[in-house]
Amino acid sequence: MLASSPEEADALLDRLEREVPVRPGVAELPTRAGGEAVVFGDSHGDWRTMLEVRRGFLSGDAEHRCLVGLGDYVDRAPNDCGPGSVVNALLLLDLVAQFPDRVVLLQGNHETVSRIPVLPRSLPEEVDELWGPEAERLTRLTALLERGPLAAVSSNGAYLAHAGFPRRNRPTAWRRLLEEPDEETLIDIVWVECDAARSRRGVGPPWTEPELVDFLRAAGASIFLRGHDPEIMGRPLYGGRCLTLHTTRVYERYGGVLLGRFPLDRPVRSVADVVVEHLPTEGHSYPSVD
Repeated sequence: MLASSPEEADALLDRLEREVPVRPGVAELPTRAGGEAVVFGDSHGDWRTMLEVRRGFLSGDAEHRCLVGLGDYVDRAPNDCGPGSVVNALLLLDLVAQFPDRVVLLQGNHETVSRIPVLPRSLPEEVDELWGPEAERLTRLTALLERGPLAAVSSNGAYLAHAGFPRRNRPTAWRRLLEEPDEETLIDIVWVECDAARSRRGVGPPWTEPELVDFLRAAGASIFLRGHDPEIMGRPLYGGRCLTLHTTRVYERYGGVLLGRFPLDRPVRSVADVVVEHLPTEGHSYPSVD
């Protein structure tokens, strides 16, 4: 899923711009009998792992399955993935184009760079090296990733976002805040840590358990699935209300390369209802890609 020439890149971007939908601020996951949500966390250019995710998503009774990415698809690619940010972004955007009703790519802080800059940032350099120093191609690829929503919800009790949730104004108005988010709301959704994480990026104060409880109650949800903080990945937190997933070998030292699955046809009451899998790329490196 890599255009090797500028002309092929332009044609591919043309197609994706026609086929990838622009999502509202909050996506509703489909509810089907026997339905399942497959959720992957930050993938950061690890397209080798995403090939495993795609294989699993398409296997078996795939029509009852949806796939949700929690953001951060680019930058920090593993050394054996070459121009991994570009490849990973195109691979995932192509899945959205094929299955627009069943694949949702939430935005993370590495997808909202047009509003809040982020470092490290390797995507621009990769685009230049692959297709030449043409800024428009980077702008088009970035804009495609920005078509994803900021959050997703399921009618059976799950809220999903990259990092957090809105923490101001009336809680019942949270959906409206995500339709045209100001900078404060954007920081809450894609930048802030939870207070169980030790790292601090300094963009905003971390959210707390009481804030999470209040938000989930207002949203009619029971659990929060997120990425962003690798050091707490795979650990149920806050009485089983929160689970952090990362799906890249870049951060596997913190707890593995993880994927989550939860049912869409019955209530989810805690993250104990989420099955966490370790993917087969965990612990593996591959021949480098030039």
